[in-house]
Amino acid sequence: MKTAWALALRDMRGGLKGLRLLIICLFLGVAGLAGVGSLSRAITAELDSRGQEILGGDIEMRVAQREAAPDERAAFARQGLVSETIRLRAMASRADAAAAVLAELKSVDDRWPLYGALRLEPGALAPRPAGLDAMVAPALAERLSLRIGDSVRIGETSFRVAGLIAEEPDRVGEGFTLGPSILVSREGLAATRLVQPGSLFTARYRIRLPADRDAHAIAERLGERFHDANWEVTDRTNAARGLRRLVDQLGQFLTLVGLTALVVAGIGVGNGVASWLDQRRPGIATLKILGASSATIFRIYLIQVAIVSAGAILAGLAVGAAVPAIVGRLAGDALPVAPKFAIFPLPLLISAVYGLLAALLFSLSPLARAGQVSPAAIFRARVEPFGWPRWRVLLPMLGAGLGIALLAVATARQPMLSAGFLAATAGIFALLGAIGWLVRRGARALPRPRRPLLRLAIANLHRPAAQTDRLIVALGLGLTLFVLLAVLQTSLTHQIEKTVPAVAPNFFALDVPTEDIDRFRSTVLARAPAAKIDSVPSLRGSVVAVRGVRVTDMKPVPKGAWILNGDRGLTYAARLAEGNEIVAGQWWPADYAGPPLISVEEQAAKALALKPGDRMTLSVLGVEIETTVASIRRVNWETMGFNFGIVFAPGALEGAPHSYMATIAIPDAREAAVNRAVIAGFPSVSLIRVKDVVEQVSSIFGQLATAIRAAASVALAAGVAVLVGAVAASRRARLYDAVLLKLLGASRRQVLAAQAIEYALLAAIIALLALAAGTAAGWYVVTRIFELAWAPDWPIVLATLAAGALGTLGIGLLGSLPVLAARPAAALRSL
Repeated sequence: MKTAWALALRDMRGGLKGLRLLIICLFLGVAGLAGVGSLSRAITAELDSRGQEILGGDIEMRVAQREAAPDERAAFARQGLVSETIRLRAMASRADAAAAVLAELKSVDDRWPLYGALRLEPGALAPRPAGLDAMVAPALAERLSLRIGDSVRIGETSFRVAGLIAEEPDRVGEGFTLGPSILVSREGLAATRLVQPGSLFTARYRIRLPADRDAHAIAERLGERFHDANWEVTDRTNAARGLRRLVDQLGQFLTLVGLTALVVAGIGVGNGVASWLDQRRPGIATLKILGASSATIFRIYLIQVAIVSAGAILAGLAVGAAVPAIVGRLAGDALPVAPKFAIFPLPLLISAVYGLLAALLFSLSPLARAGQVSPAAIFRARVEPFGWPRWRVLLPMLGAGLGIALLAVATARQPMLSAGFLAATAGIFALLGAIGWLVRRGARALPRPRRPLLRLAIANLHRPAAQTDRLIVALGLGLTLFVLLAVLQTSLTHQIEKTVPAVAPNFFALDVPTEDIDRFRSTVLARAPAAKIDSVPSLRGSVVAVRGVRVTDMKPVPKGAWILNGDRGLTYAARLAEGNEIVAGQWWPADYAGPPLISVEEQAAKALALKPGDRMTLSVLGVEIETTVASIRRVNWETMGFNFGIVFAPGALEGAPHSYMATIAIPDAREAAVNRAVIAGFPSVSLIRVKDVVEQVSSIFGQLATAIRAAASVALAAGVAVLVGAVAASRRARLYDAVLLKLLGASRRQVLAAQAIEYALLAAIIALLALAAGTAAGWYVVTRIFELAWAPDWPIVLATLAAGALGTLGIGLLGSLPVLAARPAAALRSL
C-alpha cells in the first residue's frame, strides 16, 4: 500500500488533465444536492425560529364569519395573554374616489403583536394604528398616490394615513392575499361598518403562553373542546402550514432533480475514469512489465480517483453551503421569508455520502478492468476497450448502488416517491443500455450501404472501441432532461392561460348585502348596459359528520376529502349552475320546499364514497344542519364563475345571515366607471379585478418555474458534461480512423460528414424514447408532486427536443475538430 501511495502521488504530479470530467461531474452533482438540501433547511429553519412571530402567538384560534363567544374568550384567556385580530377584504380609495384598490383590511387590538414588532417606514405620524389612523402597505400608497397625512376611504369612513408598513410580523402566517395590507384599530373597523351579518371575515385569537406550557398539547385540547364550533387551531410548531407544504413539495422535487444530476454525473465519472485510464495504457503496461500486480495497479489509480473525488466533493459542498446566502441576496424579496444563513451539517453530510457512493459505484468498474489486462494486450489493442471486471468488484458496486438507494429513501419526505424515482432511473438506464446493445448489433447486421459516407457512419456504430453505448446513455439522458424541463416549464407557464376561459368576467364582487342585491344590479347596468351579472348567495360552513361519523373521529381523514378541511364556501340554488353536470341522483325542483338537501362535487364525493341518499351534517354559523345527499355533480372549475363543493336546496339557508357574490362581465372601457359607481354606492362591497388575480398567480408560477429552471440547469450541465466526456473518450479511436481515412484520400469534409451522420442516427434513434420518458416524468411531477393540471405546450416541447438533438450533434462535431486537425505523420508516431 505504501508503494501504491508513492506511485499514485508521483503520477499526479503530471496534472489532472485526464480527470477533468470526473471533477466537473462530481462537483455539479454534489453542489446541486447540497444546495437544494441547504436551501430547504434554511427556509424551514427560519420558519421554526420565527414560528411564534409568524403565527402571531404560541396558539392561534381561527374562525370565519363570527367572533368568539364569551365562554370561548374566557377559555382562551385562561391559557395566557390573548390578542384578537379581524381580517377581511375591503376597497380602499382616495377621498375623491378617483381610484380604488382591493386591500386586506386587518383590525388589531392594543395587545397586538404578541411576538415581534410592527415596523414602519421613517416619517410615521404614530407608532401603531389608533382611532381613525391607518397604517398602509407601500404598494397601496403607490397605487393610490397616497402620502403620509393623506386621507384614504375604507367602507363608510375616511382614515388618516399615519404610516407606511415596513414589516408586519405575522403577515406570512396569514397566507395568500389578493391585496396590500391596511392596519386599523378595533374602533376604526367598527367605523367602517364592513362587519355585518353574513360578511366574509376571519377572526383570529392569538394566545401567548407562559414559558413552561406545551403549546402543541394545549392546542389539541382546545381543538377537541371546540371541535363542533368550526374553529381551526394552529400552534407555533406548525406556523405557515401552506408555506411549509410548498417548501416540502418544492424541496422534494428539487432533491429528485439533484439525484438526477448526481446519477447523470455518475455516468460522467465512469466515462472520465475510463478515458483517463485509456490515456494511461503505456504507464499501466510499464508497471505490469516491472512486476506490478493487478491489485497494485488497482490501488494506485483508486488512490488518485479518491483524492480527486474528495477535492471535487469538498468544492461542491462549499458551493452548496453558500446557496442559501446566494439565493437570499438575489431573490430574497421574492421569498416569503429570507433563508436563514448558516451551515447545516446534515444536508452537507448526506450530499457528501451521495458523492462518495456515486464515485465508488461508477469508477470501480473501469479501475478493475484496467488492472486485469496483460502488457501484451495493452500494447497490441490500441483501440480495443478494457474487458469486463471480475465478480469480486461487482459486489462493492452493488453495495454502493444499494447505499445510494437506501440513503435516498431514508432521507426523503416521501419515501415511496423516491423509491419510484430510483426504480424509474434504473429502468431508464437499463433501457438505454439495451438500446445501445441493439444499435451495435443492428448496425453490424445491416447490409452495407452503397454510399461510402453512410457505410462509414454505420460502421462507426459497431466498430471496435466504439463509444455507442456511452453515447446513447449520455444522449438519452440529456434529451430526456430537455423534454422534462420543457414539459414542466410549459405546464407552469400555461397553467393560467389554459384555465382562464376566452370570455372571463372583469370583476368578482364580494359581500354584496342581501337587501342591496337588486340596487347593485341596477347600479352596474346603469354604467354598463351590456354587462352580464351572475350572483349567488354566499355563506361559510363546515362538514362535521358523514353518515353519522364525526369528522373529528375519522382517523385518518380520507385522501382527497378536501371538503372536510375547515370552513368551506356554501350556497343555495334552485337551478343547476352553468358548468355543472349531474352524474348521480337528481337535481331538486325549482320550487322545492322540504327537508334539507345538498349536492356534492364529484371528486369530494368519491373520496368519501358518498352516494345519493347518504346523510351529512354541516355546521353553519354554529348551527348544525342534518342534510341528505340528493345528487353528485361534476364541476367545470375552469369557468371562472362561482363553483361550490356543496350546494343546498332552497329553504334551508335563506334565514341565515349571508351576503351575495357576483361576477360582472363588461367591456373593458366601462371598467373604471363601474368601479367608481360600486365604490361610491356600496362601501361594503369588495371588487376583485380578475386581471389582477391572474397576474398575481402568474407571478407565483413564474417564481416556481424559475426555481425549477435553476435546479434543472445543474442536471442539464451534468448531462452536457457527460456527452462531452463520451465524445472525448472516443477521440483516440476516432483519431486512428481519421488518420487512416486521410491516408486513403478522404477530405476533412468527408470525415466530418461521416461523423455527423453517425450522431444524427443516434439522435434520431433515441429521440422518441426521450420524448416518452421525459413526458412521463413531467406528468408525474406536475400532477403528483405539484398537484397542478397537466397542460404542456407540445410544439414547444418538440422544438426543445429538436434543439437538444441538434445541440448534441453540434457538441459531437465540435469534439471531432481536433481529430480533423491531426496530421497523419504526428498522429502515427503517437499511436
